[in-house]
Amino acid sequence: MIGLKDKEIIHGLAYKAAEIAALPIQDEKRCLWSRLNALKPERPMVIIDQVCWSEINADDDLTLQCEDEGCRGYEWRLRSMLYQWEHFPADMVVEPFFRIQKAIGGVDFGVGAEETILKTCETSEVVSHRYKNQFETMEDIEKIKFPKVVHDAAETARRMETAEELFRGTLNLREEGYDPYISVWDPISQWMGVQNALYAIMDEPEMMRALAERMVACYMSLLDQMEEQGLLCHHQSFIHCTGAYTDELPAPGFDPAKPRTKDIWGFGLAQMFSTVSPAMFEEYEIDICMPLFARFGLMYYGCCDPLDGKMKEVRKIPNARKISMSPWTNQRRGAENIGRDYVFSRKPNPAYVADHVFDEELVRADLRETVNICRENGCPVELILKDISTVKNHPERLDQWNKIAMEVARG
Repeated sequence: MIGLKDKEIIHGLAYKAAEIAALPIQDEKRCLWSRLNALKPERPMVIIDQVCWSEINADDDLTLQCEDEGCRGYEWRLRSMLYQWEHFPADMVVEPFFRIQKAIGGVDFGVGAEETILKTCETSEVVSHRYKNQFETMEDIEKIKFPKVVHDAAETARRMETAEELFRGTLNLREEGYDPYISVWDPISQWMGVQNALYAIMDEPEMMRALAERMVACYMSLLDQMEEQGLLCHHQSFIHCTGAYTDELPAPGFDPAKPRTKDIWGFGLAQMFSTVSPAMFEEYEIDICMPLFARFGLMYYGCCDPLDGKMKEVRKIPNARKISMSPWTNQRRGAENIGRDYVFSRKPNPAYVADHVFDEELVRADLRETVNICRENGCPVELILKDISTVKNHPERLDQWNKIAMEVARG
């Protein structure tokens, strides 16, 4: 039984969110994102995401007050969204609905990370990992199990019933299905350790190819089950920290009760391949993962992995639309290779908000360089500040970065 205090807290926050969601600017921003994603942008788009929230709560705006654990989860989502809208909204869109996650189980491959973790700060989300290698022989590949997706419909109904009581008269509610994150090598890096995995590709190429192919088969099975059971998400607002609004999805024949992968965006990456050759990247990532990439309506590809020198290989992905350009890319080479064919999804260096002194002119010059390079090459561009490990306990730096970035984006 949820107490009256918790109900009042959630209802009050949701009411504020509903007022913001009703503002005309939300439709304006959806339109701007759609134009960017159609490769016909009006201007660069800007988002701040993956924030070091443990350093942000200077004025107790984010302090949770609910007692019920489920309510605290909803409260956090609402408080952090309202804080961001107030302080560093950039081009975020506040939706007139609140997503309630379906109770989906079995989304795993039977293997967990065996690791040692080091922390520099107990409240920080950023920690150091040292992973134990669990894959040393061909026989070890059998440790990876095919997922068996199950939906607890009764639990989903309970969540919706509880949420309807909490949110009544404020935000609409939407059951949220599974939003695919397609990475073969991120899990492998956690099961083996990056160094071990990279050496194994050289020393045991057949084993590593078989390992990757096993992962692809598991993902294909997972997605098939999600489709069959009607458990995929649809009409995404975000795809990897960027606006996902588009007039090109869902595909013809869409049924909201049974979304298909071709109705949604997919997200792929191979971060541990940052330092491998284009040929190895093509052989072990692009070619092996192509059956996964090809089944989505649109693809966002890349994350921290620098892709400026691997665009020939990335271009093999038939439905790619946004390509990550991390802080470690040669921007000019990346823009020349992207041209007008994809969104240049620039990740400005988060170190600029983490230094001992916040240098506004350095931030402005960095962002202007990106915009100018993209303008010269005709690239649609978005500026996505993410992976923010610290702001040196100066949360106002995100407000300042937001202001500068929007000035640059608007010219």
